[in-house]
Amino acid sequence: QVQLVESGGGLVQAGGSLRLSCAASGRTFSSYTMGWFRQAPGKEREFVAVISRAGARTIYLDSVKGRFTISRDNAKNMVVLQMNSLEPEDTALYYCGAAARLGIEYTDYSAYDYWGQGTQVTVSS
Repeated sequence: QVQLVESGGGLVQAGGSLRLSCAASGRTFSSYTMGWFRQAPGKEREFVAVISRAGARTIYLDSVKGRFTISRDNAKNMVVLQMNSLEPEDTALYYCGAAARLGIEYTDYSAYDYWGQGTQVTVSS
């Protein structure tokens, strides 16, 4: 079992940056595909980025490509989402998720087995 705790959210002006962290418990962190999702009020949870178990492969939502970077440190049980050039449309509650199975549909939040409690990101215009 994995427990996930997100941090790093806050209020920032458009064009600013935030660095979200997701700390994981357990000794098998490197066996999980890790993803970031977000959910704005009244909307469904949306895929943002995913990173493979060893960190060799990353995939992003089109609207965040070139602005967001996902990375992981398996020695520290940590996954990070660096967000630059933030836009008001990025305002949402951001969650990290852990998926144990291989071959998942990484954009589908139901494919993930564990979730954190979320961290709020608010971008003002």
